[in-house]
Formats: sequence, C-alpha cells, structure tokens
Amino acid sequence: MQTTGVSTEGYGANPRHPAVIRPSNDQHQRHLPNLKIGVSDDIELNDVSQRKPRPSPDGTDNALVIPQTKGQRLRERVQFATLCWTLYLAGWNDGTTGPLLPRIQKVYGVNFAVVSLIFVFACIGFLTGAFSNVVLNDRYGFGKVIVLGSVLQMIGYCIEGAALPFPAFVLGYAINGIGLALQDAQANGFVASLKDNAEAKMGFLHAVRRAGALSSPLAATQFAQLPHWSFHYLVSLGIASINTVLLIVVFRLKSQDGAFIDHPTPRMRRSLVRQECLTQIGQPAGERGENENSHFRQILSLKDVHLLAVFILVYVGVEVTLGGSWIVTYIIDVRGGGPSSGYISSGFFGGLMTGRVVLLWLNQKVGERRVLFIYALLAIGLELVVWLVPSLISDAVVISIVGVLLGPMYPITMNHAGRVLPAWLLTGSIGWIAGFGQAGSALFPFITGTIASKTGISSLQPLLVAMMVFMTVLWALVPSKGSRRMD
Repeated sequence: MQTTGVSTEGYGANPRHPAVIRPSNDQHQRHLPNLKIGVSDDIELNDVSQRKPRPSPDGTDNALVIPQTKGQRLRERVQFATLCWTLYLAGWNDGTTGPLLPRIQKVYGVNFAVVSLIFVFACIGFLTGAFSNVVLNDRYGFGKVIVLGSVLQMIGYCIEGAALPFPAFVLGYAINGIGLALQDAQANGFVASLKDNAEAKMGFLHAVRRAGALSSPLAATQFAQLPHWSFHYLVSLGIASINTVLLIVVFRLKSQDGAFIDHPTPRMRRSLVRQECLTQIGQPAGERGENENSHFRQILSLKDVHLLAVFILVYVGVEVTLGGSWIVTYIIDVRGGGPSSGYISSGFFGGLMTGRVVLLWLNQKVGERRVLFIYALLAIGLELVVWLVPSLISDAVVISIVGVLLGPMYPITMNHAGRVLPAWLLTGSIGWIAGFGQAGSALFPFITGTIASKTGISSLQPLLVAMMVFMTVLWALVPSKGSRRMD
C-alpha cells in the first residue's frame, strides 16, 4: 500500500470510518511510513477514493471529509434518540414538584420556608454534579459518567417514592440533583460537539425535555389528589430505569471521542487507535488544545463560561419558578384556582416545547443573539399582564405564551457557547454551564419560597419580572464573539 503524498489525519482503525484527507507537503512525506493508524486493520486508500468527499466542517479549502455510511447515520440517530429520552426524564423531573408542592406541605405540615428546603438540597445536588462532571469526564469519559448520573437519579426516586420522613425526603432531592446535573452536562456537551446541524438538534433535544415537563404535571396533578401521592415518584423511577438501560446498551460506557496516540511531527500529531461514540458515527477527531493545565483550570479561567453559566442559572430559575414550582400555589391562593390548577404548569411547559421547535426559523432569520433580546422583552411585558390583570383565564393563556417566548433561550445559549468557546473544552464547558445553571431550578424557587413565607405568594410576579430583567442584562454582557484558542 502506497501512502506517499497523503496525510490521513485522525483516520481510524476501521477503513469505512470518515477521515480528513489533506494533501501532504514534501517536507512531511518522509514521516509517513512510520505512521501507525490503527491497531489491527489495514487501510487501503483505494477504498476511500471510491466514496465522494464533501467539504470539511472546519471550513478549510484543502480538507475533505468522507461522508457517513448508512450504518453510521443510523447509529447517530439512535444515539440522539437515546439522549432525547434522557432529556425527557430531566424535563419530567422539572415539572414534577410544582403540582405536588401543596400536598407535600399538607402531608409533612410545613410552611413555605421549610418546604423550600427541597430546593436547597436539590441546588446542592446540582452544584455538586456540575463540579464533579468536569473531573469525572476527564477521568472516566462520557459513557460511564452519564450512566452514573442515571443510577443516582434512580436512587433519589426510590427515597422520594417511599415518602420517608421529611429530612430523608429532601436528601432524595439532593441525590437526584447530582444525577440530573451529570446527565444534563454530558447530553448537552455531546450534542453541541456534533458537526452536522447541531443548532437544530439542540433545539429539538430541549423541545423533548419540555415535552417531559409538559407531561409530568398531568400525572403529578392526579397523584396529588390520591392517598398514595408519593407513587408519582415510582413512575419517575420506571422512566429512569428505562433510561439507564438505554444508555448502557447504546453507548456501552464508551467515551465521547476516540483514543489517540501522539506523533512527533506537527502535521500528523495523532492517530486514532480506538473508536468511541463520536468516531463510531463518522465524525472526525475534534480539535485539541496544547495547554498543559487541567481542563478544570482552563474552563474556570474563561470569562465567557461564567457569563453563560450565570445567564443559564437565572434563566432556569425563571423557567422552573414560573412553571415548575410556585405558579400552581400562586393560582390557587391568589387567583382562586381549584385542584386542577396544576394543568397551568403543563400549559407553560407546552409553550416551552412549542417555542423550541416552531421558532427555529425565526432564530435563524433574525440571528440567535438578537432574537433573544426580542423574546426577553416580550416575555417581560406579558409577565406584567399576569401580575396586574386579576383574571384566572387570562393568566393561564398568557403564561403559556410566555413559555413559547422563553423556550428557545436555552438551546440558543448552548449553540452560542459552541461558537465562542474553545473546541477542546466545549464538552466540559457546556457541562459546567448546564450543571451550574440547573442549580437555578432550585436556588430561585427557594428564594421565592423564603420571601413568600413572610410576604405571601403574591410576591411571585414582581420577583419573576425582576429576574427576567436581570437575565436580559446578563445576555447583553455575553460577548458575541469569543476566543477559540487559549495560550
């Protein structure tokens, strides 16, 4: 087999795996005979030449990427569908607490401040998961970490489903939070790393998440009126069990990128020796940084990461406070709603799901950064209507429309992170942003509950308006362009 004059950078052991083929300079040809590309299979360049190449996703003129095979496309769809189920479970968890909150208060005999400990412990779990994810991802890889998260979530649901005394009950929320943060981080990082149509896939992924949040209040509202109210968490346990099995079967505990060996020449720096999740679907090896500091230290040194993380923290806090925790209590106590008020929560999450799909074309037409400002300002105006117009029907309709406007914000932020952050830190960075942001789903409901215990639940609406304004200011501080390189 003659290899002179061609560099097979990032080419895998499987000859059907897409490779980036680059013309080689004469000065590098003498190194080619020593290049070890695979561990067992021989690579015939004639096989590569029989498949029509397409332009490389990195935009360079002299790089071509061999298209995916049919099997690789099928595997990619299965992987994406599995992650959609994982995010469905995350959404199901988001929408569970709100309809059950009045029943939890009644069963345990606690006030707003004490029941808000649920959110404190969940927040501790989310932050623990966010910190742990960066370290665990480098050490154990995508496949093991995301399965660990699913198993932890199962343990949390077992504790909650047993309706143990209140201290143990809230501990279940902490364990659940760790598991959810790990899965959220890994799933978002994986999809953001995809080369083909990542923006649309991210939007669809989070639309599925909101489908989970749409459906769980429908079930939780019914369980809240039954003697065995905590059995709702056993339904959640069943969904989590299916999720664990799917993650193990589809990803097989593999890491996200392939394993590589280094080479002394700058142009041919490494070769693939083991295929993992992304390389199995035909995606070339991603960019790698040359900074010798740990990924954790590099991520924490990026200003853009922290701005995006705080934005997501506030956004998720608005989303869950409005739709997943206190809105049902507000409707019952302030607007005189009945036991079926939990369905308003489903309407909000249905709006979130719809917005993430229906508004994709508008995001692309106006520009994702610019359109987010439009959505935020409209949402603030509508939230003022909920605050100032005392109508139960009006509140229900407007809250759903606010959900439509807030829906695209999360995937837009994740897509923006993929544009402004270094590629080799993308998975860890998005994991940190998602995990840290998930803490907002516990932190802001806790703050709301603490204030409500002193001033009443009517304080919910001014708090939400203030949080939305703060969120808009944060987005203005996020740079439109970032550095893709680090020294």
